[in-house]
Amino acid sequence: MVLTVSRERIQLPPGSEVTLTYQTWEDYEALLASRRDDAAIKIRYNAHTQTLSLMAPLAGHGNRSRTLADLVTTLLRHQDRNWHGFDPVTLKRLREAGLEPDTCFYIENWQAALGKERIDLAVDLPPDLAIEVDITSLTTLKIYQMLRVPEVWIYRQGQLSVYVLTAEGYEDSAQSPTFPTVDVKAVLPEYVERAWSAGSSVALREFEACLNTLKG
Repeated sequence: MVLTVSRERIQLPPGSEVTLTYQTWEDYEALLASRRDDAAIKIRYNAHTQTLSLMAPLAGHGNRSRTLADLVTTLLRHQDRNWHGFDPVTLKRLREAGLEPDTCFYIENWQAALGKERIDLAVDLPPDLAIEVDITSLTTLKIYQMLRVPEVWIYRQGQLSVYVLTAEGYEDSAQSPTFPTVDVKAVLPEYVERAWSAGSSVALREFEACLNTLKG
């Protein structure tokens, strides 16, 4: 596949990433429009640095992000909690920043996101939890900070990192505020890689069995 990036068309081979410099908010909006329904191509914009990044994920990226989303929803069901999830969704703060997390969840504020076709962070709350899988590219926490997302998980090379937003920026946390009673950094990576090697259904059934054992 030929690599093409223009206001009329975006075409990237899987596993590729392109960074454009000296880009405006209008350039960002134009690329979002030219992407049309190809949500597999992720676009990030940082107005402070005037950079646009475009990434076409590999199959391993999609499988691991889907597994993490399934594990989170399984854990939320196990804890009898409400949530509202988005995958994919574009998060934007007008003329500041924009990106698409691999998946994100409204949990404490789940009712505030109901029925939303678009998330406008000028008036809407950000998701409580965003999840990124870093295989093709590296996640830029600075953009998440500009979007004011309280908690971000980054899965990279079999390890899960949890970042919590503070007044000074994101701090690498040993524990997830969303799941304070579960050591997600130790538990979830096992099932993410299990899904990749043995199958998604196998990993999820094993995770559910583990949770039921803990409950008992």
